[in-house]
Amino acid sequence: MSTKLSQLKEFTTIVADTGDITAIKDYLPEDATTNPSLMLKAAQIPEYAPFIDQAVAWAKEQSSDKAQQIIDANDKLAVIVGSEILKYVPGRISTEVDARLSYDKEATIEKARRLIKLYEEAGISKDRVLIKTASTWEGIKAAEELEKEGINCNLTLLFSFTQAQACAEAGVFLISPFVGRILDWYKKSTGEEYTAETDPGVVSVTEIYNYYKQHGYKTIVMGASFRNIGEIEQLAGCDRLTISPNLLEELKKDEGKLERKLVPTSDVSTAGEPITEQAFRWALSEDAMATEKLAEGIRNFAVDQRKLEALLEAKL
Repeated sequence: MSTKLSQLKEFTTIVADTGDITAIKDYLPEDATTNPSLMLKAAQIPEYAPFIDQAVAWAKEQSSDKAQQIIDANDKLAVIVGSEILKYVPGRISTEVDARLSYDKEATIEKARRLIKLYEEAGISKDRVLIKTASTWEGIKAAEELEKEGINCNLTLLFSFTQAQACAEAGVFLISPFVGRILDWYKKSTGEEYTAETDPGVVSVTEIYNYYKQHGYKTIVMGASFRNIGEIEQLAGCDRLTISPNLLEELKKDEGKLERKLVPTSDVSTAGEPITEQAFRWALSEDAMATEKLAEGIRNFAVDQRKLEALLEAKL
C-alpha cells in the first residue's frame, strides 16, 4: 500500500512549509515557501551560519549605513536561503515581503522588485520565485501590478472569501488561505470542537476552491497553516497544499487509503461585478475572524522579522 503522502501527490502539488533544507531533502516537495517566522527558526540552525555570514559580508559591501546594512543583509539572506532551497525543489520558492509593508502598496512593489533583482543576480530567474505579501487591499493591488510585470505573487494571511475574491480579480498567481488559524479562532471563540469535515478552515478553503473553478479563475489555491492531517485529507485535490515537516512525516508513515475530496467543475460560468475597495474593506470589517487573524498574522510576522534583524545586527 502506498503512503498517504504519495497518494496525495497524485492529485495535489505538495509544497514544503519550511526553511529547513534538510527537511526539504527528506520530503522532495514540488515547491517550498518561507516566511519571517520560518526564516528566524532556520537562522538558528548551525548549517545556516555560513549563509548569515555571507549575507552580512555582502551588506557591508553595499553601504556603510548600519540601518541600510540590516535591510540589505535581511534581503540577501532571504535570497541566499531561497536559492539554496531551489537546488532541491524543481518548482518555486516563495519569499515574503517585510510584513511591516503590508499597508504600503508602493513600498511592497519596490521590495518585490528588489528581491527579484537579487535572485536574478544569483542566477535564479523570476519564474522560479513567488513574492509573498499579506492579503490586505494594498498587498493585493501591489500584486496586481507586479503580475503585469511578470513577477508572480503568493498572497498570504488569507482568511476570508472576500480576500480570495479580490485576489482572483487582481489576477494573482497563487493564494495561501490559512486553514489552522481559522480553526484556532473558532475554537477559542465558540468553545466548540470540530471534526475534519466541519473544520471552519476546511470549509473556507473548499468554498474558495469551488468558486475559483466555477468561474474559471486561474489563480492557484494553496491551503496552508494546518493543525492536523485530517484537515489535509479533507482538502485532498486542492491545487496545492503547503505542509510542515511534522505533518509531512505523518502522511509519509500512514498507509491508509486517501480519497480525493476536491474536484474541479466542468461547468464554468462568468463571475459578477469586481469587488470595490469600499466593499472589500466593509466585508472584511464585518468578518471578525478575518480581521483579527489578518492583523495578528501581520504583527507576529513583524515581531519575528525584528528578531531576525536583531540577529543580523549582532553579526554586523
